[in-house]
Amino acid sequence: MELRFKFFLLTTLTATASRLSPCADAHTHNPSASRAPALGHLNMAEALAARLAVQEQQIHELNLEVQRLVHALRDGRPDGGSLAGSPELERLRAENEKLRYRMVHLRRGLREEPTPGVRGHEEQQQQQQEEEKRGRESASKCPQGQGGGEEGEKDKENVHKCANRSRPVPVDKNKKKEKLEKTPKEGGLEESHPWPEYISDRLQLYEKLKAESDGLLTKRAAESNPITVELPDGRMLQVQAWVTSPYQLASGISQGLADNAVVARVNGELWDLDRPLEKDCLLELLRFDDDDARAVYWHSSAHVLGEAMERFYGGCLCYGPPIENGFYYDMFLEGQRGVSSTEFGALEGICRSVVKEKQPFERLEVSKETLLQMFKYNKFKCRILNEKVTTPTTTVYRCGPLIDLCRGPHVRHTGKIKAMKIYKNSSTYWEGRSDMETLQRIYGISFPDSKMLKEWERFQEEARNRDHRKIGKEQELFFFHDLSPGSCFFLPRGAYIYNTLTDFIKEEYCRRGFQEVATPNIYNSKLWETSGHWQHYSENMFSFPVEQDIFALKPMNCPGHCLMFSHRPRSWRELPLRLADFGVLHRNELSGTLTGLTRVRRFQQDDAHIFCTMEQIKTEMKGCLDFLRSVYDVFEFSFQLYLSTRPEKFLGDIAIWDQAEKQLENSLDEFGEPWKLNPGDGAFYGPKIDIKIKDAIGRYHQCATIQLDFQLPIRFDLTFVGKDGDDKGRPVIIHRAVLGSVERMIAILTENYGGKWPLWLSPRQVMLVPINPSCDDYTKAVCKQFVEAGFMADVDLDSSCLLNKKIRNAQLAQYNFILVVGEKERLTNSVNVRTRDNKVHGEMPVLEVMARLTLLKQSRCCHAEVEF
Repeated sequence: MELRFKFFLLTTLTATASRLSPCADAHTHNPSASRAPALGHLNMAEALAARLAVQEQQIHELNLEVQRLVHALRDGRPDGGSLAGSPELERLRAENEKLRYRMVHLRRGLREEPTPGVRGHEEQQQQQQEEEKRGRESASKCPQGQGGGEEGEKDKENVHKCANRSRPVPVDKNKKKEKLEKTPKEGGLEESHPWPEYISDRLQLYEKLKAESDGLLTKRAAESNPITVELPDGRMLQVQAWVTSPYQLASGISQGLADNAVVARVNGELWDLDRPLEKDCLLELLRFDDDDARAVYWHSSAHVLGEAMERFYGGCLCYGPPIENGFYYDMFLEGQRGVSSTEFGALEGICRSVVKEKQPFERLEVSKETLLQMFKYNKFKCRILNEKVTTPTTTVYRCGPLIDLCRGPHVRHTGKIKAMKIYKNSSTYWEGRSDMETLQRIYGISFPDSKMLKEWERFQEEARNRDHRKIGKEQELFFFHDLSPGSCFFLPRGAYIYNTLTDFIKEEYCRRGFQEVATPNIYNSKLWETSGHWQHYSENMFSFPVEQDIFALKPMNCPGHCLMFSHRPRSWRELPLRLADFGVLHRNELSGTLTGLTRVRRFQQDDAHIFCTMEQIKTEMKGCLDFLRSVYDVFEFSFQLYLSTRPEKFLGDIAIWDQAEKQLENSLDEFGEPWKLNPGDGAFYGPKIDIKIKDAIGRYHQCATIQLDFQLPIRFDLTFVGKDGDDKGRPVIIHRAVLGSVERMIAILTENYGGKWPLWLSPRQVMLVPINPSCDDYTKAVCKQFVEAGFMADVDLDSSCLLNKKIRNAQLAQYNFILVVGEKERLTNSVNVRTRDNKVHGEMPVLEVMARLTLLKQSRCCHAEVEF
């Protein structure tokens, strides 16, 4: 078997090498070489000639080896050659598939414009066509990569056929030309031609570095030892360090398992599937439904988009991260050039070709100095290297002609991106700073299944219809103005929602022992120095000089509440002390991040701080959890709970952290709702509980938070007199909010309800509609009664509209109840009741209708139209 595999492997390499004719290699060693300026071709001729001579020698040696193996097979002689016993055999197996992918780029290069000055135009065309034909035959009939089962047997059967196939088949030039002319460019627009010169230079340096890296890996593989890999089910497997990759290991278990994996997790660290394992480890294989795997998948998709952008625009790529729903890539374009949505089709066309080529993602660790040379054309990458990279080396990833700074990991190859869509573009600033360069940002989404993409598109359509900015404008709730960016103007109906929400929370405060306070908006910077915010958060604060000092608008309430606690001696009898504050907060968010009500500069929170002892933490946490469940039940929100524990960089005593985390864990267990552990994600000053709510269309939003803080009492030297008379008792602070930002909660509620507000929160609760003008006075009188009873009631006196039109207008405006008034109703002091969903309740006395609606409103019923 080893002899046959060695023969198979050498034959494959020979067939691959035979495609690299002098013409083909001159054009295709670098996918963009033929696109470089003509002057570069003459300078490269000598280097290419030397390189080709070496390749021809290697091909000759491979042919001799194949012939030797053929004789050995015929004679039935075992061959104990060096290759079979070499650790390089395993490495060649792993690299075989990558080699096949690279050949796609080489064949594509054959279609490019011939290089003048290297050989005659007609000779190049003829050679190019012959090599294309030979490449297609070898690709379709020769064994490709490792084969298992039936495929492996077929590979062995085809070995002799491939070895004897050497003569090129002539190609009909006219037919080929006709076929090319009939094939339209995908997307309707062509990519940049020639490609930017930096692509060629970047690839040249990369190939040199990759060869050095491969040599090092080969040496490590030759000296490797067996290692133990533990699987999630407890199985233990023995493999070779620096040889076996997660993908190879998974393939040995199940090909389906290997093919469905997006990325591996090795000892808790995300790991490329094709990256060899290095030591004993716990191995997990992650599919697309895993959050980490989805982020990796979208990160890889961003690289596909980045390659398309380089080839189409030729600018300088900046950042290209995965985001909550998809990914984006920023690019700097000279001359203030912008991106148009009409170009999305062309970009998607290039992306499809990149996906079709199955370009492998290659990881390479490079020194910082070398990378500065590689990316010298891109000032943004150089900034990242100089300002963000603090280690001597970092990693880059390559797919096709794209090489980018990246920590990784990535999917195995671009062919894993099955369905991709570019859906949005915008302008932004470098790192969100308005004093820096303007960048063009392009957003995309991708999935491993086209059905998932279609489902996402349906979801996006629903989300667009529910967009709070769209509904806010249609229902005249709020607006924004350039003269105060990031600060919302709430119109009367929007202000009603705002005040109703805060009144709801204030009622809960009274029931739960919270005391509402009011604190200043402006503080001397010395306060923020004491709290630690000035050192870490000052760039997000609005600060200004006052006389000889610097003052700032408060971005949070906790330091002010600490001053309240410390302004006089405190006793243990006062604890827990629960202070609540709806004070106005300001944060200097970057202009590029401002998004409707979800990211603003001026906002209010249902902010409260509980000063308590360590022994009271469990009880107070239980109260906080019960508080948020009561509020979220009213909105009919489901939620998820996460316990975030001690991070690597923390302040304080580990024993206190452990005690606090245990108390939070016990509180969550007693709360009765399922929760998840989020290890290492706590704040530096204490552990916390994060809460994410789920809206009507399945999206999750983080609003509520409950955080323990051991550090702020120390910074402000907060003390209380204990039961034993000790006046040095140190309280613990619990930061908590349920709604979070009121502005953000209004955005979430607007989209959750789709503008169909529940009665108690609705800015349009009752519309009165007279049948004819003779009923106008009675209708206005009834409307006044409802307004005086605290309802948002209106009357439609437009005589130019028919009754049905008025009712329809009220339903479209989302009035919860439409009360129709005619002569009969006027005489009996009644109204005819119907809902916005056109459910008719019929004629009822005005006082009875008002009593029912009042009860439904006070109970905060979410389905008053049904319960009525």
